[in-house]
Amino acid sequence: MASRTFPSYWMYKDGRNEWRWTYEASNGETIAVSSEGYIKRADCQRGIDIMKASKDSPVWLPESLVNAA
Repeated sequence: MASRTFPSYWMYKDGRNEWRWTYEASNGETIAVSSEGYIKRADCQRGIDIMKASKDSPVWLPESLVNAA
């Protein structure tokens, strides 16, 4: 198996034996995690695929914060 590179997703099984994922930045720090556990590995992979596909999604914020620093 190749050495892990960053940024990358990491799939693993949690204490409940459910699949989860984390996303680590180029410095190795976790910046996103799955919000749920998955019974099937394929469903966990689908969650990752959805995140990857959302890169062009707009970012929204409350009107009161539009000019906030």
